[in-house]
Amino acid sequence: MGITSRMIPTEDASARKREIEEKLKQEQETLSFIRENLEKSDQLTKGMVSILSSFESRLMQLENSIIPVHKQTENLQRLQENVDKTLSCLDHVISYYHVAKDTDRIIREGPSGRLDEYLACIAKIQKAVEYFQDNNPDSPELNTVKARFEKGKELLEAEFRSLLTRYSKPVPPILILDAISVDEDIELQEEVVLEHLPEAVLQDIICISGWLVEYGRNQDFMNVYFQIRSSQLDRSIKGLKEHFRKNSASSGILYSPAVQTKRKDTPTKKAPKRPGKDDVLDIEIDSYIHCISAFVKLAQSEYALLTEIIPEHHQKKTFDSLIQEALDNLMLEGDNIVSAARRAIMRHDYSAVLTIFPILRHLKMNKSEFDSTLQGTAASTKNKLPTLITSMETIGAKALEEFADSIKNDPDKEYNMPKDGTVHELTSNAILFLQQLLDFHETAGAMLASQVLGDTYNIPLDPRETSSASSSTSDFNKRLLSSYICKVLGNLQLNLLSKSKVYEDPALSAIFLHNNYNYILKSLEKSELIQLVTVTQRKAEDSYRELMKQQIDMYQRSWLKVLEHLTDKNMPVFQPGAKLKDKERQVIKDKFKGFNDGLEELCKIQKGWAIPDKEQRDSIRQSQKKIVSEAYRAFLQRCFNISFTKNPEKYHKYRPEEVEEMIEKLFDTSA
Repeated sequence: MGITSRMIPTEDASARKREIEEKLKQEQETLSFIRENLEKSDQLTKGMVSILSSFESRLMQLENSIIPVHKQTENLQRLQENVDKTLSCLDHVISYYHVAKDTDRIIREGPSGRLDEYLACIAKIQKAVEYFQDNNPDSPELNTVKARFEKGKELLEAEFRSLLTRYSKPVPPILILDAISVDEDIELQEEVVLEHLPEAVLQDIICISGWLVEYGRNQDFMNVYFQIRSSQLDRSIKGLKEHFRKNSASSGILYSPAVQTKRKDTPTKKAPKRPGKDDVLDIEIDSYIHCISAFVKLAQSEYALLTEIIPEHHQKKTFDSLIQEALDNLMLEGDNIVSAARRAIMRHDYSAVLTIFPILRHLKMNKSEFDSTLQGTAASTKNKLPTLITSMETIGAKALEEFADSIKNDPDKEYNMPKDGTVHELTSNAILFLQQLLDFHETAGAMLASQVLGDTYNIPLDPRETSSASSSTSDFNKRLLSSYICKVLGNLQLNLLSKSKVYEDPALSAIFLHNNYNYILKSLEKSELIQLVTVTQRKAEDSYRELMKQQIDMYQRSWLKVLEHLTDKNMPVFQPGAKLKDKERQVIKDKFKGFNDGLEELCKIQKGWAIPDKEQRDSIRQSQKKIVSEAYRAFLQRCFNISFTKNPEKYHKYRPEEVEEMIEKLFDTSA
């Protein structure tokens, strides 16, 4: 056992030794392999270094031979480029010498129909001019291209004029009417656009204008523009005027934007009638109002067109020149209307002066838009409308004042007095004038205020002098017009009192005054005049009713001579059964006869008098019938049992009912 145990480690050691030796042998083989590889690597490295050294040497040799060639090639390329540039410059320069020839045909034929091509030719000519001016100012070619440039510019200006002349047309009247209409239904529609030139033509004109501004170096084309467009503006307005006259005369339908009424799409048709003097005048006035509105719309449209064509710094001046002809014609027509009104005043035809009121109202309504349209124009241009307004206000105020004076001073002529005591022509004319004035009460009030007439009616001239809510200009003008109307009515009343004295019969004089006062009062109440009158005369209605009552009382006095025969005056005292004396019987006979004769005479006379108002006529009849009938019945009752004559029917001619019937026929010539 012991020997065995000692042998085992020895074997392990041997095995281990062999293992180590094998590993050592492997390591030595590996080391030898590495050494061999290192030696090979060194040999390869030395070979590579040798190759690289040889390559570098050869590369340096190649570079030394190539660089001179490269530099020589680069120089040759530069020379080639210089030659090319020189040739190009020569071609470019030579082209300037050929510009006149190359563009000759296009320039001669003009720009019509090929504006872009034409402008390209002009640009070439312009460059040639610049070249010769800079490089060869003494060259004959410079004069040639300059002449060609001027010719091209002239043809462009001619084309500008030709396009404007050919395509500028007056705006159709119907289109203008649609544009200026204030009808509420029409306002709901799309805004009417006034197209003065076709779009393609407009673009050509804008293009030519732009070129002329930049290269033309003159403003002649702007003068051409305003002259042509000014003529078309004036023709448009004149065409509208003629159209309006023809249509108004043929249809009898008048429409004015100054009158705030709705115009139906299908107006009521009326039978054509021959227009009278007043109708023609209305047409003229309405036509003028339309033309004023048309001018504003057309001028606004012209300015919008002008801003696309004319340079900004020339727009206001050109626009000012453009509108002058049409504006001057309108102002001249307005001056003619003022002159006609002045002549009407001289003829004392004050109603004719009322024709300026709708015009004046329309001018003042549109003044702000008018001023806005003319903004930037010369002061003389902007002052034309205010001057016309002032003239109309002056002549209108003069007419109002002279009318009031004419009412007061109308002569008392017997042949001019109504024989039946009806309403005098002066009264109806005065009321008609005031009623017509009512349609323009704001204009009339402002007209009076503008002429500093407040002191005439005891109203402060400056509205600010009053501290109440009525201190506004509108209230001031309203009170001024109210005072004027009251002045006219006061003058009318004084004149009527004077005229009434022409009648010899006080009763007829009373009927005359009653009729006129009643007519005035009813006319005031039927219209809005009463509201204006009561602004300064709160008790005007009561005053007229009191005047009417006074005249009725005066009329009833005419019956006192008849009624006094029915009183107890000089009537004998009757004793029952006593016989009347002859004298007493005669007194009763005289009373009957006096009553009968007086009744017959009054009825005969007053039957031919007139009280046009049925209500007043019936009232006066009933009142008089009651008074006479009651007195007559009482008289008959007193004489019932008295035997004063053998022929009672000779004296007792009328029964009470017959007397009433006779009175019922008063103021009725047909009865």
